[in-house]
Amino acid sequence: MPTRPALSLVAAEPDQVPRLRAFRERYPHIVIGTLGLGGAWQARIPEERGETVLTRYLLRDLLDKVGEVLADPP
Repeated sequence: MPTRPALSLVAAEPDQVPRLRAFRERYPHIVIGTLGLGGAWQARIPEERGETVLTRYLLRDLLDKVGEVLADPP
């Protein structure tokens, strides 16, 4: 099983930890991680011919945008 970034990286957004966990359970094929300590969050969404990569500074904003792309309510 692939390793996941430590959830301690979301110290500034503790309310997003349960949301991130639920998202990862629902969409195990989508990779969400950070671009280093204090860096931006990034999601890689696999597609038939490549992938979509989304980057946001806040986890909340990233999860909102991924939800929009997937047409999935928050």
